[in-house]
Amino acid sequence: MIPVAGGAQALGSDAAACQRGGGSAIEATITGLKDRKGNLKLELYPPTEADFLDDDRDLIAAGKTFRRVSVAAPASGPTVLCIAVPRPGRYALLFTHDRDGKNKFSFWSDGAGFAKGDRLGRSRPKVEQALVEVGTGVTHVAIRAQYLRGLGGFAPIPGD
Repeated sequence: MIPVAGGAQALGSDAAACQRGGGSAIEATITGLKDRKGNLKLELYPPTEADFLDDDRDLIAAGKTFRRVSVAAPASGPTVLCIAVPRPGRYALLFTHDRDGKNKFSFWSDGAGFAKGDRLGRSRPKVEQALVEVGTGVTHVAIRAQYLRGLGGFAPIPGD
């Protein structure tokens, strides 16, 4: 773990990339977690609708950008994840909270979020919701987790 602003610790295998001089990276502060169960993931995709949320094996086989950082949900405190990017540019960033730890997204129990913070609703997310412009160094984003909330689809937990 690497110390970041406010005393929080950057989590994940790419944590060193969020240190000064560590290259281009995204430091995502996650809020609104439903609980501290399971695993938290950041996934980096190409910034196109066609590639967004595509199978990681297909993206890698095609030589396209894909990166994943996964960590156990911390028991307490701020949640800050770090993911390295290959170079400055535009990327799509997805956060998921795999609450049961089965490494497969469950629409009924797991959470998701994007830097834009738009309410996700019931439809498949669009790449525009996930776009992040990454410069040289560390780009800071805030992501509010959202979970299924009745017929309205995914939304943040009230009061968070």
